[in-house]
Amino acid sequence: MTETNRNRLMLAIAIIMAAIYLFPLYWMYVTALKTGSEMFATPPSFWPSTAQWNTFAYVWESRNMGRYLWNSTFIAFGSVALIAVLGTGCAYVLARYRNRWVDVGLFLILMLQVLPASLMITPIFVGFSQVGLLDYPRFAVILAIAAKSMPFFVVLVRATFMAVPMELEEAALVDGNSRIGAFFNIVLPLARNGILVSAILIFMQAFGEFVYSKSMIQNIELQPASVGLNSFMGPNTSEWNNIMAYATMYVTPILAIFVLLQRRIVSGLTSGALK
Repeated sequence: MTETNRNRLMLAIAIIMAAIYLFPLYWMYVTALKTGSEMFATPPSFWPSTAQWNTFAYVWESRNMGRYLWNSTFIAFGSVALIAVLGTGCAYVLARYRNRWVDVGLFLILMLQVLPASLMITPIFVGFSQVGLLDYPRFAVILAIAAKSMPFFVVLVRATFMAVPMELEEAALVDGNSRIGAFFNIVLPLARNGILVSAILIFMQAFGEFVYSKSMIQNIELQPASVGLNSFMGPNTSEWNNIMAYATMYVTPILAIFVLLQRRIVSGLTSGALK
């Protein structure tokens, strides 16, 4: 097989795999536009005969989507801010003062990422209840998300800091900068791309968080959109077009962010891969 044919074959396989992966997303958008009878038609239609655009307005008003999205955004931004402030300094220190024990400790902490949130929620809930944090449920959720996502952020940003040559800091120190001044004036601007990408990934994860919010936030006025979507579910659920319309309005902002920043995300993830 020639190189050209091999490339065409790989491209065809990639397109097929992408189509399979993206089909559920396409079906979500299409179902949101269908009528009740079209949703259960056999064989199913791949495009609605008459698009029901009013479904989005109905779901937005009846489910108070604005409030849910605001709560999700508040929790996501709060989590990112807390992780970025604490995690950036931690990643810098671990990047500059390296030894075998630091690597072992990072590996052990990163292994905690494999534990599902459903397993961690019970001890976190009991601990927060004992210290009274459940009186401030959104702040409690932000702390829980920060504790879960901090190792992931630190490992990514640490790799970015390791890619910044130490000679630049040494030159800044010789020129009269303090260690803090060298960090803010030299290192941080060079590492901002990796920090931004890590923060975006944390934001997308926190925006869709469900387990902590469902367990800790009982006031419906403070619940995020992930919990609001769950309120549709019941033993006799049949309003799938409304569910898909809700999911569409919930997912589309995150998809838009990812599409607009995909180049920066890829470059940021690979910025610390080679030194």
